[in-house]
Amino acid sequence: MSQILARPAPRARAADGPSWWVYAAVGVFALLVAGIFLSALLNSFASTWFGGWLPDAYTTKWYRFAITEFDLGYVLAITILVGLSVTVLSLALGVPAAYVLARQTFPGRSPLLLLLILPMLVPPITYGIPLAAMLYSARLGGTLTGVIIVNIVPALPFVVLIMTPFFEQIDPNLERAARTLGAAPIQVFRRVLLPIALPGVLAAGLLILVRAIALFELTFLVSGARSQTLVVALYYTAFAAGIRPSQAIDAMAVVYMITGLIVLLAALRFINPVNMVIRVRQ
Repeated sequence: MSQILARPAPRARAADGPSWWVYAAVGVFALLVAGIFLSALLNSFASTWFGGWLPDAYTTKWYRFAITEFDLGYVLAITILVGLSVTVLSLALGVPAAYVLARQTFPGRSPLLLLLILPMLVPPITYGIPLAAMLYSARLGGTLTGVIIVNIVPALPFVVLIMTPFFEQIDPNLERAARTLGAAPIQVFRRVLLPIALPGVLAAGLLILVRAIALFELTFLVSGARSQTLVVALYYTAFAAGIRPSQAIDAMAVVYMITGLIVLLAALRFINPVNMVIRVRQ
């Protein structure tokens, strides 16, 4: 009996953490992405690179070449204009719609949410071709307006899906108190709800800007020679007929990657992707 009582108690089992292979997989993926970016970055500054781990010499002439020959400055300006226009219009339409979905329970709410999710689940090319045909028939194909419209189609549901959880987390008693004090519904929305949901609005806007910069299929189907965003211009530069310096193409790719990365890091400053979940109510 004394031996049994003297036996030390078993150690508490440590909480299970991620296995080593999870860290290994993440590390391999990070190295792969970093290697691709570093290779493009080095090649964009390489004067010559015939072998070895590093270029033989460095220069910035390929960026000047991309600006003059590929009209990089104009393409970047079009990309920013399209991104900002899509962001502003999507927020103006999506934020009020998200508030209604967060506060109101009505028949057909779940099918409506499913309809909003469809443009994000279905490959863009499946609905992009009919949409492009409709825009060309309306004489909007090849125009800046057409590019903005096709970018709004997947961007608007994205805003609604991001902003709905933000409004659901706001206490409805704040709205009731404001209305009790005589505030009109528009004043409640503008002066009570929006300041609280401002981090979500900023995050949604930045993520929409990232999507507009990166969206290729829909923009490719509708854009023209003077309405191409950077990703479409990069595709034409790399695969169109003719011979172009690979260093200049990589210079465009570096500008594209850095632009998207800066906006994405700014968006992650305001939002935790884990919390972007909608509670579906019947």
